[in-house]
Amino acid sequence: MAAKIAFIGAGSLVFTKNLVRDLLTFPAFQDCTIALMDIDSERLAFAKAAVQNIIAAGEYRNTVLEATTSREEALTGANGVVVTILAGGFDVYRNDVEIPKKYGVDINIGDTRGPAGIFRFLRTLPPMLEICRDVERICPDAIVLNYTNPMAMLCRALQSETKAQVTGLCHSVQGTAAMLAGWIGAPMDEVTYTCAGINHQAFYLDFKWKGKDAYPLIRRAVENDAAIYNEEIVRNEMFLYLDYYVTESSGHNSEYNAWFRKRPDLIERYCTHGTGWNPGEYGAIIKYGERMKNNWQKQMEAWRDAPVDLARGGEYASYIFNAAFGDGTLFAFNGNVRNAGLIDNLPEGACVEVPVLASRKGLSPIHVGKLPDHLAILVNTSARCEELAVEGALSGDRRKILHAVAFDPLTSAVLSLEEINNMVNEMFEANREWLPQFDKGINA
Repeated sequence: MAAKIAFIGAGSLVFTKNLVRDLLTFPAFQDCTIALMDIDSERLAFAKAAVQNIIAAGEYRNTVLEATTSREEALTGANGVVVTILAGGFDVYRNDVEIPKKYGVDINIGDTRGPAGIFRFLRTLPPMLEICRDVERICPDAIVLNYTNPMAMLCRALQSETKAQVTGLCHSVQGTAAMLAGWIGAPMDEVTYTCAGINHQAFYLDFKWKGKDAYPLIRRAVENDAAIYNEEIVRNEMFLYLDYYVTESSGHNSEYNAWFRKRPDLIERYCTHGTGWNPGEYGAIIKYGERMKNNWQKQMEAWRDAPVDLARGGEYASYIFNAAFGDGTLFAFNGNVRNAGLIDNLPEGACVEVPVLASRKGLSPIHVGKLPDHLAILVNTSARCEELAVEGALSGDRRKILHAVAFDPLTSAVLSLEEINNMVNEMFEANREWLPQFDKGINA
């Protein structure tokens, strides 16, 4: 029986069309049904046209394409579900960055953790729970792949509150591995690694080229090549002092700890001149969002009408679906799952990012063991703040949200408890219409 893959939030056009392209490179999916769903009919129309271009260019005559604003219609009969949604849009997202900045917490991206990531999570959890509860009811055997941030908190809540088989995927693990391989001149097919931690704060516990430890080569490159050092200053500083390389970009990691953004001189020294999301710039993602908001139709037209490249990309989703309900080829990847004895020195039940094996049996996480003690200190702080935020979101307990923000490393390095309390209250007020769970609790 032909497979069906549903895209919830298909208006994320570039991602949708690239993943559809990847799926259709697998013979097992060339007669599948692609169901595109978005609540924005205009963006949905762009996505449909882009996918039609791929189907035509590849002469995939047996592929069926559906586009709908009905989630139930899209999910009916689905074997796989991909979720990429944004709750609230950039107008409300501005508050996540601009209110902390007023209090002195200088945020660069703010979609993962810290005060901005936590409030983004609070807004996003209710619709994500609705989606996964629909999956439970309509297509309970489907594999759900989440690409929506904040990844760790969402996956943790969805995996504890629903029976949907859901994991979260992030580009950073494979992207950073390719970057490191490039720095030392290693072909990726000769590189192996073990990566574990939490989303955006996972570390390569080993990184090998032809079976030999490649970390000495990476250290030499970072220390001796100014261009390489300057490409990722924050992450390279972390590597030089922590001895392991972290997965996510300098812009993100500059906000996840207390070392780089608590003073203007530190931002100037370590953040301002790096690459990727202009890491030194306060609210860089907001400026990107403004450009998208003002020019999205032109950008959509350009993306939709761009020449069709049918070559498979490096995104993991198509390989996972192929392993689970395609031709059955096993596929290992890093996914976001609850910690059931997978990382020994991170909180049990928290969301961790570890190797996972996709097969006909579904998704099987792999035990990693312990993180090095000094990495566990850093990662535990973030993981426990995320646990508090999840508990607060599910119970409607504002006090737990306050505590989750209060122990965020960057926030606590900059503000007093009273200032944090005032900031959190202001953020709640700015998000009032998006947070019904704080009236009576999300599960009440």
